[in-house]
Amino acid sequence: MRLSALFIVIATFVGAAVISLVAAGFSVTLIEDNSEIGVRDTLDAEGMPWAEVQADGLQVTLSGVAPSEAVRFKALSAAGSVVDAARIIDNMEVKAVADLAPPRFSVEVLRNDRGISIIGLIPSATDRAAIVERLQKMAGSGDVTDLLETADYSVPDGWEEALGFSLTALKDLPRSKVSVTAGRVSITAMTDSAEAKQEVEDTLTRAAPPGIQLVVAISAPRPVITPFTLRFVLDADGARFDACSADTEASADRILAAARIAGLGENTGCTIGMGVPSPNWSKAAVQSISAIAELGGGSVTFSDADVALIAIEGTDQNIFDRVVGELEAALPDVFALHAVLPVPETGQNQGPPEFTATLSPEGLVQLRGRLSDENLRSVADSYAQARFGSARVYTAARIVSDLPPNWPLRVLTGLEALSFLSNGYVTVTPDSIQVQGNTGNPDANAAIASLLAEKLGAAEDFKIDVAYQKKLDPVASAPTPDECEAEIKAIIDVAKIDFEPGSSQMNAAALETMDDIAEVLKKCGDMKIEIQGHTDSQGREEMNQQLSQERAQSVLDELRARRVLTSSFSAKGYGETLPIADNGTEEGRETNRRIEFKLIRPAPAKAEQPTGLERTEEEITPENGETE
Repeated sequence: MRLSALFIVIATFVGAAVISLVAAGFSVTLIEDNSEIGVRDTLDAEGMPWAEVQADGLQVTLSGVAPSEAVRFKALSAAGSVVDAARIIDNMEVKAVADLAPPRFSVEVLRNDRGISIIGLIPSATDRAAIVERLQKMAGSGDVTDLLETADYSVPDGWEEALGFSLTALKDLPRSKVSVTAGRVSITAMTDSAEAKQEVEDTLTRAAPPGIQLVVAISAPRPVITPFTLRFVLDADGARFDACSADTEASADRILAAARIAGLGENTGCTIGMGVPSPNWSKAAVQSISAIAELGGGSVTFSDADVALIAIEGTDQNIFDRVVGELEAALPDVFALHAVLPVPETGQNQGPPEFTATLSPEGLVQLRGRLSDENLRSVADSYAQARFGSARVYTAARIVSDLPPNWPLRVLTGLEALSFLSNGYVTVTPDSIQVQGNTGNPDANAAIASLLAEKLGAAEDFKIDVAYQKKLDPVASAPTPDECEAEIKAIIDVAKIDFEPGSSQMNAAALETMDDIAEVLKKCGDMKIEIQGHTDSQGREEMNQQLSQERAQSVLDELRARRVLTSSFSAKGYGETLPIADNGTEEGRETNRRIEFKLIRPAPAKAEQPTGLERTEEEITPENGETE
């Protein structure tokens, strides 16, 4: 009985254990099934059927090949929203993709007076520090802005050659942009002249490494034409330009088109330059050329805004009057027309022999009348050109025999007398010489009389009617020193005198400014001026002092090169000691880097102390003449 009870107890425990094991197995299976199903449903809902899910106890294994790393991570996150992330085993793989294409390496370098900037993407193997160091040496005191980025990819073919050549080329191009890619260099730059442009282009082409594609775009400033000149001639030999200037390509095209209508050949061009006196230059030129064509011949000469039109001998007076009248009315403002119709001579003995030289207010000279031979015409023309300028002389004199033996002497003496005038004329006949006009020389009458008496003899009959005009006197009408100082300051305010970074060499724009200043100083006469050089506070004080002195001296040298009398001028550098703006900003530093022209005014005279005698006289009363 006792054994049966014990057996029953043992059997009970064994049965309970079996039942527990069976229940546990069912529980685990249930958890596995629920986890697997839950994760599977979530992945399907997220559009990831490629993922395989397998539950093993509490652990959930994910396998399969994900399209990308991002999708793999998304699958893990989705499974983690269903079961604890610690239960997830990641056996997923990522689909193999082709190697990423290397980036396009490129660099762009900008250089100007302020400094150098470099931006772009370069291979990690390229020595970035060496590039920046080379640019810093080029920039001198200017700033170098480094905006380069690197990428760890292999160096493409032609990259190092192109980059090295670009940095070498940049050294001689202070105003430029250089773009670099593997095997290709593109250079955009500005030079000071057309000659320098050609030289730079040739140098770059020769220096380019083999296999490097070089694209060069070099520009040069247009030349300054002074005076702005055009001369069109239509005669028995056909139509031609002795000189043709235009301010733009379009302007040149319009002028040449009008000239071709008048008979000009095709192989002719106009010089494109700066200095045009009016934006209506081409309009005035076209109208004048058309007028010459309508007259049937003659010449028209432009010297800035002064226009001289000379018809051919024999032109009908009515036609001449009509054409000239229409041209005068049509010419744009600023342009002044001086038209001449030479009087034809029908016979060599008709009337007394006469030679006339006319000087217009614009400085144009016309030689008309009779000359004894071709040699005299050549001598007279050369003499007039030497006195008045080669582009300002028009000779229309006629060769006639049987003139007086002293005719060459009388003609040349008359031309010399004309040189004393600002405008007027000289008429030479066998019996007399008449000089009439205006002058800015108060001694002109006496000088002309002395000349005629010396050359022709005291008994010679001559008439002088020359009026002095103060406005024509370069001395009397010269500006005061204060006015000169103010005028120079106004020029610099508009166009600053700038230099190459860290150098005393002026840039191209500054040279034009120096031309304008020189013209002012030539009118001002003798005065004391100090040319002052100033810098900003960047760099060492000693170097700034030296640089300012060199720049001031450079300005003085440029004035001497322009034939300005500088014996009373001095150059002094003040370095950074006299700022006029805040050196803490770029704008302030730019303002402080300057050249100034300071008038040196005489110190006021000290009042003289009265002498003992003067003090005694002051003590005498005016009423009674007695001392106090």
